[in-house]
Amino acid sequence: MTRPASAAFVALGVIWGSNFIVMKWASDSITAGQITLLRVLFGFLPVLGYALARRALSRHHARHLHHYFAMSLLATSVFYYAFAAGTALLPSGIAGALSGAIPLFTFVCALAFLRSEPVTLLRFLGVLIGFGGVLLIARPWETTHGVDPTGVLFMLLGAASVGASFVYARKFISPLGIAPAALTTYQIGLALLTLMVVTDLDGMTTLADDTRALVGVVIGLGILGTGVAYILYYFIVETLGAVTASSATYIPPVVALAIGWLLVGEPLQLRDGIAVLLILSGVAVLRVTPRSGAAVSPTPRWGPR
Repeated sequence: MTRPASAAFVALGVIWGSNFIVMKWASDSITAGQITLLRVLFGFLPVLGYALARRALSRHHARHLHHYFAMSLLATSVFYYAFAAGTALLPSGIAGALSGAIPLFTFVCALAFLRSEPVTLLRFLGVLIGFGGVLLIARPWETTHGVDPTGVLFMLLGAASVGASFVYARKFISPLGIAPAALTTYQIGLALLTLMVVTDLDGMTTLADDTRALVGVVIGLGILGTGVAYILYYFIVETLGAVTASSATYIPPVVALAIGWLLVGEPLQLRDGIAVLLILSGVAVLRVTPRSGAAVSPTPRWGPR
């Protein structure tokens, strides 16, 4: 890796991993829908500026509006809302650990809808290992361990939504040949319009009473966690390739657990660490092709998680 690309790679993983503690702070003041709206609003500004600087936008792209709208739901509105709602009910580190399941859902959706992913014993084992980690975190056989099952379901909904979006993008968006910066701008812009219509704004100003949460949502979750994260991802893809860029998804679960445990004092059990290792191990197995052993990107070339 070149030094700038290496720095961008690490920064991207840390930014994504820190999103969960910010969502947790904000959930004490505002709803999951309001967190999502503010995240998309302040994330849209850097993305729009980047697309304009690259001269990536064109009125001729409007003919594909229905695809952008579908992506705005799968990869932005539902995805971000579910993660915000799940994080509000879970320790931030546990929520971050569950986010590592995104590539598992991507593979399952690709298997169901693309018919292009070969089913091998190794890949089946990878799915079992990964979801075994999810089960170890959720522990549905226990009733008093403190992990809210509704929060787990929200996190899995978010992971499934963005996982499905990658498959949708591969089938319908990638063949269009439109620049990633333009696609992301349309996606987030439409999500912003949708969220402004459906989100109840009542009580959202109470976020101003918590400076830590306010700064975290505007700068950490919006500008950095959404806008700058996309730009960093594009830079890494252009410099190091999509496979290496997608490997940044290994970092957030570890960062989220570390922040929750070391900086916030959230309880961390040995089995939570083992669960993360299982999830990431399952993802690693899925990234190995059955023929050549080369890694396969669990994310598309047009944008980050």
